[in-house]
Amino acid sequence: MKRRRIHVGLRTVKTAVAIIIAMVLVEPYGATSSRLILAMLGAMAAVQPTFKESLESCVTQTVGVLFGVAAGVILVALPTGPLASVLIGIIFIITIYNLLPDAFSPSLPCFILVMVCTDAEMAPIPYALGRIWDTAIGLAVGMAVNMLIFPYDNSRQIRETVDGLDRDLILFLEDMFDGDAHLPDADAMNKRIASLENQLSIFANQHLLLHMGRRRRELTRYKACEYKARELVSHLEVLSQLDRPGRLSEANRRRLAACGARVEDRRELDSVMEKDVVTNFHVSQILTLRQELLETLSGH
Repeated sequence: MKRRRIHVGLRTVKTAVAIIIAMVLVEPYGATSSRLILAMLGAMAAVQPTFKESLESCVTQTVGVLFGVAAGVILVALPTGPLASVLIGIIFIITIYNLLPDAFSPSLPCFILVMVCTDAEMAPIPYALGRIWDTAIGLAVGMAVNMLIFPYDNSRQIRETVDGLDRDLILFLEDMFDGDAHLPDADAMNKRIASLENQLSIFANQHLLLHMGRRRRELTRYKACEYKARELVSHLEVLSQLDRPGRLSEANRRRLAACGARVEDRRELDSVMEKDVVTNFHVSQILTLRQELLETLSGH
């Protein structure tokens, strides 16, 4: 089994801070268990990696509270006992939620339903409005903390992914021209591309109050990096389909050496065959795209 290192991330700390602030704000209204729980759930839900995810989480939480409140108020008004009301309500809520996207969970509305239906001393409508208010406080605090206190920025991860892509490229070319009959495949490169695409998706969904223009320019640059990386991998895949690579030209040997790649294939290009032309064309394109990729990433 792999050992997992204990790591307290920034989002963990922000979540804890948001919960404490939400609980403090709920305190003046009478900090009952249900109030604190709903404020806590709202704060936790709103602290997500991106603004889009935080907003979606706020929507699902709000819908859950409203749905649970509406179901509870309606069932309390019916001539059924508390347990029968809970039974009917839970079946109804889960059935409806099964029709909704996976982001919507029936847990919160079921919790609200049970609280409304099982307390005979409670005034259903004031209680329901109070729970909406408690959740709104938690969501607002979570959103504020998430956006204003060290907002998540995965620019470093994007750069590290591109750096890893470059390292994999050099290893691929070394393996391609190591002089043996075994040819590499582009699986590692494709994994890097998938990771880059995921990181770009996260970056695109980050909406900050400040520096929006700068982040749009950065996103455009990173998207250009992704496009060049995909084009580069397409050339690698062509090379990996050859039964054996052709002989390298002196120009490509020099360019590979300048990139730090060790070329063990010593075959001289004393005559030109079709496979040599194909190989040198794709190697030249790969090295050009690599240079353009690194220059685009650095902003030059």
